[in-house]
Amino acid sequence: MMDIALRRSLSQMQGSLFEMSGREGYDSDTFIRAFMKSKIAEGLDSDFDFTQWAGKEYIMERMKEEYPQGFSRNGIVFDNETLYWAGYLYRYWHFYTGESSKTIYRIADADTINTMYYGYHTLDMEMAIDRLKEAKGK
Repeated sequence: MMDIALRRSLSQMQGSLFEMSGREGYDSDTFIRAFMKSKIAEGLDSDFDFTQWAGKEYIMERMKEEYPQGFSRNGIVFDNETLYWAGYLYRYWHFYTGESSKTIYRIADADTINTMYYGYHTLDMEMAIDRLKEAKGK
């Protein structure tokens, strides 16, 4: 089992990665969907993967390699706070429930997270996750 400091660090890194996608001007829905279904997220979900020790810049480069067609810049870019919270929440969710990134995204896609941010971002992470799951009947 991974220690709490590493879990927190990985959640912060993923939040920062999502913020970076906004600074790059990537459509948030497209980027988040791609990330949550990526091999990179799958690696981060495992007990140990070398990407867990990589920074957000390296992971963004890996995302660009995994999706050589790039990410749309024609859609909506969520604000920085929402992007950070979404990235942090999704990674924390995996640690809290053990669910894979793909499963988590099926329960709460990027649009759901963006819509629920204002009502949920001040809640404890576990409470926000529990409420998102309840809202989807999971």
